[in-house]
Amino acid sequence: MTETIRVLIADDHPIVRQGLGVVLAAQADMELVGEATNGEEAVRLALSTRPDVIIMDLQMPVTDGLTAVGELAEARLDAQILVLTSFPDDDSVFTAIKAGAMGFLLKDSPPEQLLDAIRTVHRGECALHPTVARKLVHEIRCPSHLPLAEDPLTGRELDVLQCLAQGLSNREIARELSISVRTVTTHVGNILSKLHLANRTQAALYALEQGVARPPRPQSHS
Repeated sequence: MTETIRVLIADDHPIVRQGLGVVLAAQADMELVGEATNGEEAVRLALSTRPDVIIMDLQMPVTDGLTAVGELAEARLDAQILVLTSFPDDDSVFTAIKAGAMGFLLKDSPPEQLLDAIRTVHRGECALHPTVARKLVHEIRCPSHLPLAEDPLTGRELDVLQCLAQGLSNREIARELSISVRTVTTHVGNILSKLHLANRTQAALYALEQGVARPPRPQSHS
């Protein structure tokens, strides 16, 4: 018996959600388990419905898709994220993939390509639109061994980096620095990009190795 792929759609445009719903309804191996109109609702629904695949738009109100991707990654849900957007700028591509997205498609992709991408990410494999794949290849080919600038990070980015070294989540960093989770996500993406790092763990290690921050203090059990 074929396994049913449970899909959650997150997009603020009703016509997009309706169109995706029609496409999914025609598939014997897929089931639509929820529709979210913004990133905050997407995270909430994902936690309650536990989908296999989340189709995520990036430009949404309240909480944007990039922030939602980061929050879902922190929640460690057993769900694969497939980004579906209209304009794949470099920052959004790299930040979303570094945050945990397994696929990245454009909204002008044909339905067959979208369905293939859903099945692909559900298997734990990457699914990238050719335009996005070219961006990633170009990024990989860029020399990463060049020396960093004397002060590559802004003051606020250094603050965020210090918090990363302490093992804080994006929500905890937001509370610590009195900024929004969305702003924290942007800063984390900038840090990874400027330092040529793959993830927040590498960023934390970099901070400790360079003396930017001290290691987290052991918790008292008294």
